[in-house]
Amino acid sequence: MVDLTGLFDFAADVGKRLFGADDDAASKIREMLAAEKTLPVKGLDVAFADGVVTLCGECESAADKEKVVLLAGNVQGVKRVEADKLSAPVSGGEGRYYVVQAGDSLSKIANVFFGNPMEYPKIFEANREVIKDPDLIYPGQKLRIPA
Repeated sequence: MVDLTGLFDFAADVGKRLFGADDDAASKIREMLAAEKTLPVKGLDVAFADGVVTLCGECESAADKEKVVLLAGNVQGVKRVEADKLSAPVSGGEGRYYVVQAGDSLSKIANVFFGNPMEYPKIFEANREVIKDPDLIYPGQKLRIPA
């Protein structure tokens, strides 16, 4: 399990391939985030330099902020997300995070956290913006674990 202070560090060599060396990475990441209609961010601004994404804007909830950070971080080429300027209301509880290991499945992760592999839909729903198919997760991917 990853503690909240490590949320913003990611494995740069894994994730969704979104941009190439000649692309404007910040624009590609901004477009991807803006396309997620379930996660509106007011005043969204994205910068990218040396593998670091900097996010600015205002999220409607702490959970939305976590999802935006995870979406930006789970992109190939991103090693860190700075979100100090991405505001959100204070959360009532601390989030839990997990870095997917080789051989993991959502069922296996659900069994560890909830004691029941059939609880995997909870993890899928908490990460719907990050995981498009519950059968397609990859080592190094960072996921939210709901309470």
